[in-house]
Amino acid sequence: MHWQTARQRIDLSRPRVMGIVNLTPDSFSDGGRLADVPAALAYCERLLREGADILDLGAESTRPGSPPVPADEELRRLLPVLREAVKLGAPVSVDTSKAEVMREALDAGADIVNDIWALRQPGALDAVAAHPACGVCLMHMHGEPRTMQLAPMQGDATAQVAAFLQERAGAVRARGVAAERIVLDPGVGFGKTPAQNFGLLSAQRGLLELGYPLLVGWSRKSSLGQATGLSAGERLVPSVAAALLAVERGARVVRVHDVKDTVAALQVWRAASQDIGKDMA
Repeated sequence: MHWQTARQRIDLSRPRVMGIVNLTPDSFSDGGRLADVPAALAYCERLLREGADILDLGAESTRPGSPPVPADEELRRLLPVLREAVKLGAPVSVDTSKAEVMREALDAGADIVNDIWALRQPGALDAVAAHPACGVCLMHMHGEPRTMQLAPMQGDATAQVAAFLQERAGAVRARGVAAERIVLDPGVGFGKTPAQNFGLLSAQRGLLELGYPLLVGWSRKSSLGQATGLSAGERLVPSVAAALLAVERGARVVRVHDVKDTVAALQVWRAASQDIGKDMA
């Protein structure tokens, strides 16, 4: 199993770690830490040393209640870091929903478009379809960031998430994007209750029937806080535990803040899994 991206074909025979690089002043757990290009680039280098396989750069917060950021401001935050990050050798993902940002990021060398709107915003599908090889992650979100937790989805989330992701993957394939370029994300925390998020984790293997690799992001999510009573900055252990459970249930990529600890935990998991089957290939 592979994920084809703009510059690299990522081998998913073992789980991969995507390191989060927030270039925003207002992300829910670490906004404002990377306020300039040298600090952001040093952080990218640190994540790679700690074992990140992919860097995920985001210049617009998607925390619950967050307002939209104009495209020119998002690009101002993103492009100077992106242009340097692509020189580090690892695949670089850009977390954005705007077609203009996607096009400029891909032109600057980004490998992957990671879109919480699953290419539903104006021009987004066109931007990805026009590129010959970029990877894309399609995520499920109920509602939109400003209001999604005020009116979360109702009922069992798993069937609804599966139907949505199947439809979006089909729409992207219909535009000529090869299946090997597509990864799906169930969207933990995006318009879902804690019970629904944990239900998705329990039933996650069912999403593999859609036929695409899964990318899952539990890192520091509020559902972990609900389960443990810990604040965002205290959720290292719950985040690593959730990442391991996601991988055990078939996720091929985990999106995390705490790269070093997640990588170490996955090394133990892989060592214990040797007799079950090499890297779940």
